Amino acid sequence: MRISLCQLRSGPDPEENLAAAAAAVRRAAAEGAVLAVLPEAAMARFGVPLGPVAQPLTGPWAGGLRAVAEETGVTVVAGMFTPTADGRVANTLLVAAPGGGGRGESYDKIHLYDAFGYRESDTVAPGGRVVTLDVAGVRVGLATCYDVRFPELFRAHADAGAVLSLLPASWGAGPGKAEQWELLVRARALDATVWVAAVDQALPSPGADPEEPTAAPNGVGRSLLVAPDGSVRARLGGDPDVLTFDLDPAEADRVRASIPVLANRRLPL
Repeated sequence: MRISLCQLRSGPDPEENLAAAAAAVRRAAAEGAVLAVLPEAAMARFGVPLGPVAQPLTGPWAGGLRAVAEETGVTVVAGMFTPTADGRVANTLLVAAPGGGGRGESYDKIHLYDAFGYRESDTVAPGGRVVTLDVAGVRVGLATCYDVRFPELFRAHADAGAVLSLLPASWGAGPGKAEQWELLVRARALDATVWVAAVDQALPSPGADPEEPTAAPNGVGRSLLVAPDGSVRARLGGDPDVLTFDLDPAEADRVRASIPVLANRRLPL
């Protein structure tokens, strides 16, 4: 499976961000990818009021990504914000697939970032559903950013047959946070013996210091693809870029045969 990790630097304007997302997907298509993964908050960065930018999955922003998926033949997964009944928004991963496949698929972030002095739950309502789907014959699980700190979600992906977990993010900067990002992504790959494609927002400005905390979690870059044995197979730096890689879904089966942590679980604990 050829996959592209599309590291963006989203701003406050959804239309400008849609144009940047479309350009990244077209580059992924030119490089032969069948799946393009964009960051959390690809629609609009954190730190701006989310209610006014939120749109339903039938709205123009999602429609724009579906049009690009149809144009390129690439399945696209990207972070956006959708309205909720309680007046907050949902932190949603949209799945846009050519031919209308996956048209109804989306994932609302389950674990909200109420940590390091930030309270995502003040404006975002949590999801409550584990989501897996098939992309080009490969079972894929969906997770978002802070979800990476909860290994049970990635094991739920594996239990549902997934061999690849997608992790769009807008990681918060701060002392040691970039190191935690890679450590956690690698740990989740090992916990569930899945590939993990972790796609972060680029640094909010060129040369920004990922050790310096920001008011909102706006990304540290360093998107990476980790194999089921926990090894990093590819990574990006801090700036916007597209990384395309051929992964072997069967590698998950080979790793599970030698490190059968899923089969060896003793439940209930």
